[in-house]
Amino acid sequence: MAAEADGPLKRLLVPILLPEKCYDQLFVQWDLLHVPCLKILLSKGLGLGIVAGSLLVKLPQVFKILGAKSAEGLSLQSVMLELVALTGTMVYSITNNFPFSSWGEALFLMLQTITICFLVMHYRGQTVKGVAFLACYGLVLLLLQAATNYHNGHTGQLSAITVFLLFGGSLARIFTSIQETGDPLMAGTFVVSSLCNGLIAAQLLFYWNAKPPHKQKKAQ
Repeated sequence: MAAEADGPLKRLLVPILLPEKCYDQLFVQWDLLHVPCLKILLSKGLGLGIVAGSLLVKLPQVFKILGAKSAEGLSLQSVMLELVALTGTMVYSITNNFPFSSWGEALFLMLQTITICFLVMHYRGQTVKGVAFLACYGLVLLLLQAATNYHNGHTGQLSAITVFLLFGGSLARIFTSIQETGDPLMAGTFVVSSLCNGLIAAQLLFYWNAKPPHKQKKAQ
């Protein structure tokens, strides 16, 4: 029975929906009325359901704007305020190492909201301003990542490949923006982006051997 319990069902549920202790309680000992574990299962399930649903929440609005080629009636200030709120939720949750199921919808809603922000600017004839806004927003997130790394004393699961590719790409963009557009604002944006990406790359090297502190789980 125990061997069967360690099959595909366990790989599906642990640790996404249940800690291993609760899996054993429910599906090995068959204590299906164990209230603490049922609460965890319900909470995780609802959380992941909300995250999955958030993938589609704002896509109809995005497609409607694209289809009409107009953002008439949409308040840019309102969309930006929502973006700030979503970003704050996401950053606070990441900083406190909350499980993804408790805040993941903020990430997907943020991506959709920032897309709407850009489209509103684009269809108001402010495409350059929209690009600058996207770049500045990205820079803010990079600085927040750098602050988080410094606060934690390690870079956690940050991918070295991704960081160095971003750093190299932003450096290359300095050259291409000068060569192809000659716009000092665009070039300056990528200079600042390179500095921020370079800071995170330097932190990655500095904290290369640093490991996150092991947190012992409290016994239930």
